[in-house]
This record gives sequence, C-alpha cells and structure tokens, in this order.
Amino acid sequence: MMNQTMTAKADVFSCEEKARERHPSTPVLLVGLVGDTLIVFLALAFSSWLRFATPLARLGVGADSIHWTEYMGKVIFGVLLFILLLPHRQLYDLHLILNLRRTIPVIIRTAFSWFLTFMALSWLLRYGREISRIYVAIAFVVTTAMFVLWRLLLCRIVSSESIVQRLRQRILFVGWSEPAESIAGAINADSRHLYEIVGHVPAGRRAGGERPGDAIPKLGARAGMADILREHGIDMVILADLNPSTDETVALANLCEKEMVEFKVIPSNCFEIFLSCLHLQTVSGVPVLGVAYFPLDLPFNVLLKRALDLAGGVVGLLLSAPLIAAFGLFVYWESPGPIIYRQRRLGHYGRPFWIYKIRSMKMDAEHGGKVGWTVKNDPRRLRIGGFMRRWNIDELPQFWNVIKGEMSLVGPRPERPELIKVFKEEIPHYNARHNIKPGITGWAQVNGFRGDTDLNGRISCDLYYIENWSLLLDFQIMFMTIFRHRNAC
Repeated sequence: MMNQTMTAKADVFSCEEKARERHPSTPVLLVGLVGDTLIVFLALAFSSWLRFATPLARLGVGADSIHWTEYMGKVIFGVLLFILLLPHRQLYDLHLILNLRRTIPVIIRTAFSWFLTFMALSWLLRYGREISRIYVAIAFVVTTAMFVLWRLLLCRIVSSESIVQRLRQRILFVGWSEPAESIAGAINADSRHLYEIVGHVPAGRRAGGERPGDAIPKLGARAGMADILREHGIDMVILADLNPSTDETVALANLCEKEMVEFKVIPSNCFEIFLSCLHLQTVSGVPVLGVAYFPLDLPFNVLLKRALDLAGGVVGLLLSAPLIAAFGLFVYWESPGPIIYRQRRLGHYGRPFWIYKIRSMKMDAEHGGKVGWTVKNDPRRLRIGGFMRRWNIDELPQFWNVIKGEMSLVGPRPERPELIKVFKEEIPHYNARHNIKPGITGWAQVNGFRGDTDLNGRISCDLYYIENWSLLLDFQIMFMTIFRHRNAC
C-alpha cells in the first residue's frame, strides 16, 4: 500500500515537473505584458505632453490652460483599457509575436478599437473636464507607432535561437499523409517555428501505408505509445491518418489527456479548404463543424472595403484619364477601331458583368470563337499592347467597374465564363474565389501568377486572400502592384 502511495506521489511530482517544462513561454508572455503596459503608458503620457506642452496647445479652446500632468488619471484609465483589449486580439499568442506581418494589422485594429471605446467611455463617465479629442487622436497615432516598434524589438529578441529552442514543442506524428508532409516541410523550412519533429509512429490499422522519409525516424509501434510519449518528452501528438477509426482516435485522445500531451487531428479531405474559417457551431443543439464566416462576410468589413473602393475608384479614374486618352490614341494609330474593349466576366457569386480595358490586341483577335489567355510574344498583340500589359495600363478603365460596384480595387482576377466552365471541373476549389468581388489586382498577381501561369498556385493565393483579408493587406497589395517589377506577358 505504501509503495502504491509513493508511486502515486512520484507520478504527481513528475506531472507537475512536466507541466513546468512544457510552459516555458510564460516568462516571454510576462515580459510581453509588462513591456506592453509600459509602452502604452509612455505613449499616452507622451501624447499628453505633445498636446498640452507644445505649440499644439494653441489648438482648441482652453487647451493652453491645461498642464499635461493633469491628464495622468486619463492616461492610467487609457492604459488599463488598452491592456484589457490585447488578450481578445490574441496578441499574447507566441506564434503571433514571432510573425510581425500578422501582428501589425492586429495592433492597428486594437488601437482603433481603443480609440472608439476610450472616446465613448470618457463621454459616458464624464470624469473631470471633457476629454480632448485632439489628444485622443494623437494618442492613437503615437501609441500605434510605439507599440509596433516595441513588438518589433520583442520579435527580434524572442526570435533568437537560444530562446526559440526552449519554446519549441516536440511533435510526434501518428500515421502519415500528404498534409503531414506539408507540415513537416513548413517546420523544417522556418527556423523560427515553435515546433520540433521528434519522429512518427505508424497508424495502427495501416502500418504498411504511406511513410515519411529517413529524416523523420520511426519511434516504435502504436502499442507502445505511452512509453514513447514519456521517453521522448512529447508535447504534441498529431494524428495524420486521414481515415482513422473512431475507436483508435478516442483511445489516442484519452492517452494524450492522461499524459498531458496536446492532441491534434489533421482534417480529412472534406475540410482541406478554408481551414482557418472552420468553427464549431450547433444546429438545433447538435454540434457541427463547418465554415462559419470569412472576414468579408462581416458587414462592417464590407462597408470599409466598399468605402476604400469608391474613394480609390474615383481618384484612380480621375488620375488615369489622361493616360487612358494618350494610350487610346496610340492604340488607334496602330490599329484603327474601338479604343475601349469590353469582355464578359464572372464576378461576385458568379454574376456576369462587362469588364473594360484599353484594347491591347488587333481587331478580331478572337475571330473564330477561340477563347484563351494571351501568351508570351502573342502575335495578336499590338506593339503598344505589350508595354501596356507590362505596366497594367490596359486595366485602368476598370476603375469604372470599381465605381459601379462590379469589382474591387483588390481581389481575385475575374475570368471569362467559357474558361470557368472548364476550370471549375479541373481545379479544386476554383469557384470558391467567387465568394468576394473580383479585383483590378490581387495577391496572386503580385506573387507572379498572372496570365498563362500555374492555376493551382493562383487559386491558392486567392483563397489565402479570402481567408486573411484586411485593409492593411489591400494596401500592401496595391503598393506591390505599383512598385514591384513583374515580367507579365
């Protein structure tokens, strides 16, 4: 009896020790929280000094009579509010801390939420004299800038090999599949990944199935899983068998729970698309897993994107009108006929519309009904057409499509109905790109997938854009469209 008690105590102690070892991220997150708090305080205090101790104090009635230290109460309130908003944006997720490109738009959205909430609460609570709106606007800009710089520094520190090595989780694959190979490839290609692949164990029912290469060693059989988990200090088990039996999956999940190991399942083929948008919902109280929504399914995001499209469409059309006229004359000089060419395309939800371009081909280029993309050194193309297509000048009339609401500034490029009939049957997930409006430019185009290029790569980029849309991503794509040199046909 005493031996059993001592064994039980030893197991408890080993579990506690294991729990401590498996949470090395706590000090990093604590440093992040303390640093975030200090940076926000300094930013809000500095904003108060800028507003009331510099020439900006001359703006507004009575602002010059306020000493900047009088805003310390509002500064502390603002710090508490900002820090409370951060966890809801997953800014204390280690993967987000190490990915600054994903972190920046989250910081901007958090600062904007703080701006609106701070103004609203200050007005509702009415503590002290009325809050300076100029101060809040300055605080929004300063806090965002300082927070981004601080997180850049934190990212550099955490990305050091000595720290990343301690933060990595040790992974064991059970079974093997193409998605598992993709995961392993991504982990091995990124030195800052917070994972380390220890090995694999064959699937119980299909031990002779697909297997990884020699780089991922076999650690044993399924029958010895408990010992493997303990001996190799496994932190995460990934079930890579795409067609596991229910009994085996439940048994493996229960074992991982007992050993305090994370258990993950690679989704089967029916969930290969839009994985980041999968959510557990209930239908009449029954849990179901499915695609819940995309960023552009939210009305507020739709309004933001439409506002950007309207402003950009009007400005773009006004600025490009002289270019359209000049290149239209060049086109007419080389090939008399209509300057503006319109073509049937499919847009949002597969609705057809007419897209407008400056004609870059000879008249009757598709004589005989042959439909297809232009290719390199296409004999049908005008001499001026090659230059226009290289610099996207032929696309300028599409600002009118944007103003009409048929297109967006940024989105998947629209295709012709004749081509889509073929593509939707041959290319997996092709029609999913019609969930949003097509664009003048897109993530696929700025990554080199333009014209007669790999369709699978193009669709992959389009789906990434649909799942990860943000205004910042739209601005990034527009910037890349203007300044990135591309060899388009």
